[in-house]
Amino acid sequence: MLASHTPADMRVAIVSDRTVRHDGVERRTDDAAARLDTLVGLFDANGHDVEVFCARWWDGDFPTFDYDGVTYRAIAATPGERWGTLRLVPGLRAFDPDVVHVAGANPERTLGARVATAFGAPVVLDYYEPPRDTRAHRWAVRAADGVIVPSELVATAVRELGVPDDALARIPNPVEMARVRTVEPDPEAGDVVYSRRLDADANLESLLLALAEFRDREWSATVIGDGPERERYERQARDLRIAERVDFVGAQDLDRRLALFAGAHVYAQTAYRTSFPTDLLRALTCGCVGVVEYHANSAAHELVEHADRGLLATSDEALVECLREATAMAQMSVNEAYADYDVGRFLARHVDRYRSL
Repeated sequence: MLASHTPADMRVAIVSDRTVRHDGVERRTDDAAARLDTLVGLFDANGHDVEVFCARWWDGDFPTFDYDGVTYRAIAATPGERWGTLRLVPGLRAFDPDVVHVAGANPERTLGARVATAFGAPVVLDYYEPPRDTRAHRWAVRAADGVIVPSELVATAVRELGVPDDALARIPNPVEMARVRTVEPDPEAGDVVYSRRLDADANLESLLLALAEFRDREWSATVIGDGPERERYERQARDLRIAERVDFVGAQDLDRRLALFAGAHVYAQTAYRTSFPTDLLRALTCGCVGVVEYHANSAAHELVEHADRGLLATSDEALVECLREATAMAQMSVNEAYADYDVGRFLARHVDRYRSL
């Protein structure tokens, strides 16, 4: 039977080898880890008892470490360590959770969770990235009581592993509406803003080529993000003779990004891959018109397909036309149409899913 805790005051075990605090710094570049960190913070802030079972990220050989009111329990010295699954079993039994939430990046941890809970607390598997069709993932989804994903893109991949729709819950990433409502627009923001790690999947070149078509018009653009491809993109902007209009500002914290979104008119999303475009959602909430270039391995189109202030491009030529159409739309501040993505709803959807299991 389930442990005797009320749904309003749940004991939640989060199993994820990697957290945002690995490598000694509070990194937010790992979207999957950032999503789980948000969930952990919300559970703790709303009176739930949450414990994180992970690879050790703190100094010393202490088996547990308390940080910001949350207990982190080491099941491995490094992420992916084989014996972590065995160490997970006694830790979960000692914690006695109402539900075990396992990150899909380590499907073998589902085995430890299933053994520890036997026929007690439900095991929920959380896939942030589309899983590969492997024996480990197929076994994991069969062992779990339910699966949570952030987008239809990931849901499709999970269904291909044999997960039925009634075991699947799509819970998109959240936006902090209270923070958005109080943000002051940055006067230095460009008319068009792009925000992402500048890696091999960024595909910023599509946007730069489209912007170059508007050389005869007055505009500016802000590129937020850093990464191995930044120098190449800066060189491309110079080659296209638009470098003086494109401001590469590097990685920025959330407050600065929100201010730049609030000050911009259009947010462009052209990346080849994304499981959920969180910054696109934030920009839409800040009032931007969203222009998305469709790619098969990106979930970004899901946010704009039926949005009043969203445009979807399926070719380079269409991207130019979408930018032209977007600039003709009126500017606005906070878009309350996205209030259903608020962090409060994000937490409530998880709690509701746990209750249903």
